[in-house]
Amino acid sequence: MKTSTWLAVVCLAASLPTQAEIFKPIELKDQELANLRGRFVMPGRIVSFGIVMTTTWQNANGALIGATSAMQVQQSTIKPQFYVSMIDEKPGSSTSSQVAGANTGTGTGTVTGGAGLNTTEGVTQVVRAAGDNNTAYNNVDINVAKTSQVNQTPATQPQGQALTAGSTLLGSNDAGSLSVSSTGSGVQLNIVANNNQGNTVQRLAQGGLMQNTTLLGSSNQVRNLTSFNVVLRDNVPTTGSVSGNLDQLKGLRTIGF
Repeated sequence: MKTSTWLAVVCLAASLPTQAEIFKPIELKDQELANLRGRFVMPGRIVSFGIVMTTTWQNANGALIGATSAMQVQQSTIKPQFYVSMIDEKPGSSTSSQVAGANTGTGTGTVTGGAGLNTTEGVTQVVRAAGDNNTAYNNVDINVAKTSQVNQTPATQPQGQALTAGSTLLGSNDAGSLSVSSTGSGVQLNIVANNNQGNTVQRLAQGGLMQNTTLLGSSNQVRNLTSFNVVLRDNVPTTGSVSGNLDQLKGLRTIGF
């Protein structure tokens, strides 16, 4: 074998890692990790995109207040829009339930701190309780489906009252007071329970989701639920359809997304 060939083999062997070095972990910096967050798909692959947010509060007597805010973006959508359906159920209705022997008086609990919760990023789920026999549930679902049908359309537009930018919808009953608002920073559902029983807020804004419940009384049932639903198309779209979908999704910026 020629000298030049041997030299090439020696250099190649020297450049190979040892068995121990192959599995040596490499620490990534925070800045590098930040660039790896999330995934994306071309807008032309999105057949539809929907958000459903529901917040409810039921007191010990069985009175229930809440709201569902939903938005569906699809090919026929001209402007992204949230629609709100109010929930108002009195004690003794078919879906309400009273806790036997529950304390229905004024809440006397105290919860302190929590100012930093307003500066969190991503998904934040919080339950703070200073009472007894309470139930609080925070949940986020992400549902992704695929279809090969170009013209497939999902369910019809959500029902309810349109929530325009900068507006607030109000409601109240024996359980508490409800407000659903849309600002430049997003959409928020907020309930303040009567008799100092506590409060809950669910907010979707600026790339983050907050579900925060504070319970000061007893025997309350609170729900904060959010569902993201995406339908993707398997086939590759044309250039024109990509541009159309991009323009459509830009409309979300006006309401803080």
